[in-house]
Amino acid sequence: MPPHSRPQQADTAPPPTAAPTRAVLLLRLAGPMQSWGDRSAFNRRETRPQPTKSGVVGLLAAAAGRPREADITDLTGLQLGMRIDQPGTLLRDYHTVSDYRGRPLPQAGVNAKGLQRPTSPAKDTHVTQRFYLQDAVFVCALEGPRPLLAALAEAMRHPAFPLALGRRCCAPTQPLVLGDLRGPGLERALRDEPWQAGHHDREAFQRRTPVTLTSRVDLPATLEDPGGEDSWQDVPLTFDPRRRSFTTRRVRHIWLDVPTGLVQTTSHRDADTGTDAGHDPFALLGW
Repeated sequence: MPPHSRPQQADTAPPPTAAPTRAVLLLRLAGPMQSWGDRSAFNRRETRPQPTKSGVVGLLAAAAGRPREADITDLTGLQLGMRIDQPGTLLRDYHTVSDYRGRPLPQAGVNAKGLQRPTSPAKDTHVTQRFYLQDAVFVCALEGPRPLLAALAEAMRHPAFPLALGRRCCAPTQPLVLGDLRGPGLERALRDEPWQAGHHDREAFQRRTPVTLTSRVDLPATLEDPGGEDSWQDVPLTFDPRRRSFTTRRVRHIWLDVPTGLVQTTSHRDADTGTDAGHDPFALLGW
């Protein structure tokens, strides 16, 4: 050893903490109308009471600019959780269809020449019904690889194709992305995210709830779980219109105690005297 030299000590500083390889992306799915069908016939297009995995995967694929024939295995592999913040109301859109020339309507099937056959007996009017959710709000949680979710979050902020909530006519409201990526854990992410209901529902909740209980609200949620008690057939294998097919997933249903983000107030009831501080003519109607 050279004179006056000291042996070098090993660096005992702890290594930097690596970012988790998995994360959770939170989306807010809200708009005037939504429609999430999974078993729709030609003349009756229904909607489920919450977004389907097929609809969410289609939303992500559109944002990322993927064509219908593209591989979506990485998107269907994401674990999905859905919280119902505002269930909305059901709307039925009733249609009648007829030929403007007064001719009988053709069948859906075609003949050997590729031409639609006429209806027999002749049918002059066709009835169709489409169902939508009005004023619904959902918080969607997607868990998977952090790099993929970071790219999808950026795509949702700057989508390649127009985005829709189940059908092209159902445009979403902003914001779609709720902040930065969270740590892994679907249930924890949905439990910690504040209530996203609209102003009308939040005011109604404050009117019917004691002041001391307005800081939390119980909300239903559905989480993907291999051991779940329910099975839904809404996982798309491909969006190719020539060979569309679906498979099933297992889910479980839970209730979550969620922060409302509401400031406690005594505007409807005087805290000292216990008397009404003001008259709300619509209170009895629950508005």
